[in-house]
Amino acid sequence: MQLLHYRLDGPEHGEPLVLAPSLGTSTRLWDPQITALARTFRVLRFDLPGHGDSPALPASTMDDLAALVLDVAGAEGMDTFHYAGVSIGGAIGATLAARHPGRLRSLAMICSSARFGDPASWHERAKLVRAEGTAPLLEATARRWFAQTPVRALLDDLAAADPAGYAACCDALAAYDLRADLAAITVPTLVVAGRDDPATPPAHARELADGIPGATLVELPGAAHLAPADQPERVTEALLAHLPNVPGMRVRREVLGDAHVDRAVARTTPFTRDFQDLITRYAWGEIWTRPGLDRRTRSCVTLTALVARGHLDELAMHVRAALRNGLTPDEIGEVLLQSAIYCGVPAANAAFAVAQRVLDEEGSSQS
Repeated sequence: MQLLHYRLDGPEHGEPLVLAPSLGTSTRLWDPQITALARTFRVLRFDLPGHGDSPALPASTMDDLAALVLDVAGAEGMDTFHYAGVSIGGAIGATLAARHPGRLRSLAMICSSARFGDPASWHERAKLVRAEGTAPLLEATARRWFAQTPVRALLDDLAAADPAGYAACCDALAAYDLRADLAAITVPTLVVAGRDDPATPPAHARELADGIPGATLVELPGAAHLAPADQPERVTEALLAHLPNVPGMRVRREVLGDAHVDRAVARTTPFTRDFQDLITRYAWGEIWTRPGLDRRTRSCVTLTALVARGHLDELAMHVRAALRNGLTPDEIGEVLLQSAIYCGVPAANAAFAVAQRVLDEEGSSQS
């Protein structure tokens, strides 16, 4: 079985996330987002047939392309996965969600559509590319793709695309019409539109959001058809807010620090993966994000509880977290003094020793 070219980033046991490019681009489209996403997720990026390093495999319908994605995911043991795609990449994801509902955990469609215009125009483009290659498309495509400074590497991808592979993708877009099947998409779905996108204007995104139950719509100013390149930070932010467990992971990183969380993620095994998911979702995604207490207060409560139970390793971690949350060494000392009365002097004695070591390591001193 011949597979699409793909690459992997992120922790081996991270939640699987598949990223799909737009027509004419390669895995490089997602370069601005990969650092943030790969901190948590096992990210698989693939090239469309005839694009990047993928061979021009026969695939002339969206179902053909969806099957190729399932083959790639299956080769990496990704029975289920989160999915985000741009333009045709989003359409592949919608097809997967509608036709193979058990495979996707969530879906993000960026500058995409339930139908990409008149099929005749796609057949005409396919005919042109088969005859003359992609060179005649470059000037007009640059205007469609970018509202900001054009990304030369992505235009180079278009110039290098195999004519047969590109044309087959055009045929798939001509035949694609998922408007009647949007209600069948039941996974959590994010729809992102570029307000300056002439290829799939915001009206296309609104149709998706209205048709997919519970979908979230985000419109980005200053973005044309390749929003991940035009507005990289805003696309990353939208994805992090959408992807399950990530809000909890973000808070976990903010409180405990990237170095600690990276070590925890790196040590995750299939045996411990569900526990890591549990604490990320419930401790950090549910409790630490509740509005009733600020983080300083939550640090005070957590320090006291850890002293009471004698969890000294966790106490060291949360002394560092308390400093990050804005507590001073004096305030941490006051919490431990309070704990001496209500949790016991021996417990507080051990806690002071742990806290002093952490404060010394962090270069903090009594003010």
